[in-house]
Amino acid sequence: MNKRHTPDYLAGYPPALRQQVATLIEHGSFAAALRRRYPQAHTVRADGALYDYVQALKAEHMRSAPPLGKVRFDNTLHVIRNALGTHTAISRVQGARLQAKREIRIATLFRAVPEEFLRMIVVHELAHLRVRDHDKAFYQLCLHMEPDYHQYEFDLRAYLSYRDAGGEALWGGRGEDDAPA
Repeated sequence: MNKRHTPDYLAGYPPALRQQVATLIEHGSFAAALRRRYPQAHTVRADGALYDYVQALKAEHMRSAPPLGKVRFDNTLHVIRNALGTHTAISRVQGARLQAKREIRIATLFRAVPEEFLRMIVVHELAHLRVRDHDKAFYQLCLHMEPDYHQYEFDLRAYLSYRDAGGEALWGGRGEDDAPA
């Protein structure tokens, strides 16, 4: 008997929930269910629009956090390498001062997904401005910025499992292979 391997994207979830997602995917009903929940993709396509989107969330929830030097979509980030977004701080010496330039890069996959998925990954990367590790304080900050953070994360992970199983992009675009705008 050939048993289907549970996708790594859902590894941290209970077996019954993983099996439910796998069954929906196998029976071909997952895509319709996810499209009902999230009918359309967001309109943030260019790096400048992404920068404005991130800055607005930061201004709303994290006014005293360090400034961001750059925010952009990055087609070198791939889900397969377990990176949906990154937050980096590049330190440079300027005179007698050490200056850190912070950057957030979001996987190009997020150009053609619902706004909820984009918001979830942006909230995740913004939380890293304050909390480095994925600990209780980190997820409390994520929930402060987006109360439905965990639901969006689960739905995104289920979508990634669907794509990994050979499913087509649901909101137009080719996902992480899209060329930058």
